[in-house]
Amino acid sequence: MRSQSFHLEDIQTRELVRGLNTVKPVIFWLDLLVTASIGWTGFALAVALPAFSLAMVGSLAVAVFALYRGLCFTHEISHQTARTLPCFETVWNVLFGYPMLMPSCVYSGVHQNHHSLSTYGTSRDPEYMPFARSSLMTVLFSIESFLIPVVLATRFLPLSLAGMVWRPFQNWLVVYFSSLTMNLAYRREASPQVIGKVRLQSAHILLLWTGLLTIAAAGYLPWSFFAVWLAVCSLVSFINTLRTLGAHAYESSGDPLDRQGQLLDSIDTPGALWTELWAPVGLRYHALHHYFPGIPYHNLPAAWKKICLAIPPDAVYHQSRSQSLAHSLFALVTKRRKFAEPTVEHALKL
Repeated sequence: MRSQSFHLEDIQTRELVRGLNTVKPVIFWLDLLVTASIGWTGFALAVALPAFSLAMVGSLAVAVFALYRGLCFTHEISHQTARTLPCFETVWNVLFGYPMLMPSCVYSGVHQNHHSLSTYGTSRDPEYMPFARSSLMTVLFSIESFLIPVVLATRFLPLSLAGMVWRPFQNWLVVYFSSLTMNLAYRREASPQVIGKVRLQSAHILLLWTGLLTIAAAGYLPWSFFAVWLAVCSLVSFINTLRTLGAHAYESSGDPLDRQGQLLDSIDTPGALWTELWAPVGLRYHALHHYFPGIPYHNLPAAWKKICLAIPPDAVYHQSRSQSLAHSLFALVTKRRKFAEPTVEHALKL
């Protein structure tokens, strides 16, 4: 009965969002450029102002939230093509990916495995772990997020340089160390196209950061630049980690889920202004995005309103809504009461 009810609901919601898959490049470009201007201006002020002054802290906060928003465009890039957004990925890499050591190659071609019905919630899902079964795992994952900028600096500076010199090591890096993933068991396919893209973007990062370090060594760039960069990127990483933990219920047993199961394991947090700060670029409509991944971020609010106004109060889709990030995180860390702690066999399965 539940599946039949969802089938009817699915037909209705598909009709409601018809026509909302169209990308509006002007919105993408305007948002990207304004966000970059605000973010890097805030960053420059944080470097120039006296350390720990009120103005410096305020500028740092502006830089964190603006650059975080800009970085989140990589999610949209992974769902778009050069046809729908020509040159957008290249410009995004210059403005955000390369300076923040998070090039598009670590997400594009990887994130799709998080949406596939055959891999979502399984050991082949790069963005899924059984957090609902272990509050300790959830807490440790949150804390270690502060170290991600250091890991990225290691990956894209000395290790990239070694990969440029030794081609087999470059291929190893692509398979084991070139994916933005929480599942450390995930292995990327090293096709010639992927290897070439990772190698090219890694070279661009090396060129940019060698230049920055050279300018700093010559005395034209304060070393505080790198301290502020580390602070900004660590905070961005932590915010993104909390958002990620609040984006799903993480209750999968490790077996593939159907479309309804994936929807019910995902979470919308519509919220208001604050929600847009920690879940920008459409990420607060995460369940809706998993339901209809082809809808660009600027159409998700309209799609959400149309669906919520049209479907009945007892519809399956309404079960995916959360009132806040704090509510979702609290529910996640207390779910262990519903599950036994992972056995060795279960951990190996996931």
